[in-house]
Amino acid sequence: MAARRAILPPRRWPGKRSASWRAQLLALVLLAPPAETQAAASDGSLESVVKAAYLYKFAPFVEWPPTAFASASSPFNICVLGADPFGASLEQVLAGHQVREHSVRIRRLQAADQPDDCQILYAAASRAQVAAALSRVKGAPVLTVTEQSLGVSGAMVQFYVKDGHVRFTLDPAAAQAHGMMISAKLLSLAAAIQAGS
Repeated sequence: MAARRAILPPRRWPGKRSASWRAQLLALVLLAPPAETQAAASDGSLESVVKAAYLYKFAPFVEWPPTAFASASSPFNICVLGADPFGASLEQVLAGHQVREHSVRIRRLQAADQPDDCQILYAAASRAQVAAALSRVKGAPVLTVTEQSLGVSGAMVQFYVKDGHVRFTLDPAAAQAHGMMISAKLLSLAAAIQAGS
């Protein structure tokens, strides 16, 4: 039987607290249900677990303006548009967590839904639907995340897989245009920095 190759975050993480972040992220992957982990080689579910962990881990390193929340008690919404690649992974990763004082809520959107109250929008629908969603939130304080393979420009974060590792690019200029700031620490972890789109 061929050895299974796990899809993991990058091996090198710069910064003083990088070892702690890597340990936390790897712990989330290792704590995934055994059946899900065992099936990862064939259905890509381990990749989804890693991406789900990233979605949550991005949040402490991004500064949202106060206008991003209707009130101090409003939830922090992580929204998924299109075919959901995560299954139960998001719930497992996010169970009991908060982003600052906000409880985390997962919203799964249909194409016609408005992503206006999302703080993070992961869009993995068709190219046309993703482009439309990015257009709808243009200028709004929403951290947009897509797959590089879709070939759609305009997202602040783009995932891709290289050498069996989930990697991401960042566009800090796009985030700033939406009233958000991406920390230098998160920028240092990106595989590439986009010059704006």
